[in-house]
Amino acid sequence: MNDEAYEVALQLILDAGDAHSSAMLAIQAAREFRFEDAEGLIGQAEASLTSAHNVQTDTIQAEARGESAPLNLIMVHAQDHLTMALMSVDNAKECLNIYRMIAELKNK
Repeated sequence: MNDEAYEVALQLILDAGDAHSSAMLAIQAAREFRFEDAEGLIGQAEASLTSAHNVQTDTIQAEARGESAPLNLIMVHAQDHLTMALMSVDNAKECLNIYRMIAELKNK
């Protein structure tokens, strides 16, 4: 695996990790009824996902042009991180909605 391929995989891991961390912090903020903070953290998570998605899209487009990317364990690991980050952000959004409902019920 060449240095460029490692950089692509590590960038995916970095962006996905940032997205996951922001999503988990958003859930924590929502649990504390700090909804504006949670929304901001979800926005940060989505920005990190966009960055990861752009890296992934560039890799897919390069392969479509015939520039094959080597399939190896680090790239599989990077894709796994991205999948988990996507799920974390989706879960954070759902938790935000649930905690908003709890707050409304609590304040009735």
